[in-house]
Amino acid sequence: MYDKEFILKEVNTIRNEIGHDKVNIFIEELYFNESTNELWIITEDRPDKSAIIGKGGWVVGKLREKLGLESIHVESYGDFLNKEYKLKLSKKTVRNIDLDLVGLENLEKTIDNKLNKIYSFNFETYFNENQFEESENIEAVVALSGGVDSSFSLILAKKLGFNPIAITIDPGTIILPKQFKNNIKLITESLNIKHEYIETDYSEVINESFTGKLHPCGRCSKNTSELVKRYAKTNKIPLIIFGDMLATGSQCINLQEDSLYRLNLPASLSVGKQEIKSLIKNYDLKTFKGFGCPLLYEVHRKFPHMKKFSIQRILRETRSGALEPGEALDLIWSFYK
Repeated sequence: MYDKEFILKEVNTIRNEIGHDKVNIFIEELYFNESTNELWIITEDRPDKSAIIGKGGWVVGKLREKLGLESIHVESYGDFLNKEYKLKLSKKTVRNIDLDLVGLENLEKTIDNKLNKIYSFNFETYFNENQFEESENIEAVVALSGGVDSSFSLILAKKLGFNPIAITIDPGTIILPKQFKNNIKLITESLNIKHEYIETDYSEVINESFTGKLHPCGRCSKNTSELVKRYAKTNKIPLIIFGDMLATGSQCINLQEDSLYRLNLPASLSVGKQEIKSLIKNYDLKTFKGFGCPLLYEVHRKFPHMKKFSIQRILRETRSGALEPGEALDLIWSFYK
């Protein structure tokens, strides 16, 4: 329906109309989905991507309006090469795991499908077209915090047939506020998944955080991981699933101890934040602006130097491609509002 010359002409016309500098832009490929009225523009490199998006997204926004499209996705070819490489590593790693699980078989199929549709893969469309049978046995424990990443992981675990059970570590409202509990109730009831709260005492972590010598996220994450592992071992469940987006490729799944494996589900599929938001929007979950829990914000308020370590965590996700620079900037800026 569209060709490169037409799109470049329209982009340059819009850039000129709104006073942007004239630049040479190179497009690697175009993909148009007629059923969803969406256009993917794959540029040769990230500067080409920036030129098509324009300052504040003005150029691509006006292009979408002019062409009457539902949405336009602008991505760089180099980013897809990186994603493709990570997915191939994930596939090899998942295949080599000595676990005979329905969910892992379906995960490998999903990785294959994403590789075959690397530019236009959409989780909602994929699960509408591919409905997997669920395992008769509970194959995985999903660590559910009520945030978007863990909720996304729970949806995937259900759709892929792991027959998961969800558990939430509850140290109190300073770490797990009521609005997250509302999300937990909503997503588990919507998916018809059994859920349990595990109340625990994180007072040591909280007290140490208020000395200004300890950033709470690392210690909190470690404690939570240990409690989830303990639950899985006690109930003889072979897999624990987390919403980690960083442990991609060969690190997406690994042995913890005594035949217990940890699967970082979003990372195994090299998922970005926009893909997560696109799927969970169908579940009416409340999304929260900013980064972290009430404890972290209180630590930032009392000890501003701790913001540095929070920013480092955000930049790690940005370097991995899980976060776009604009998304990262919004998160960092939330620390100063």
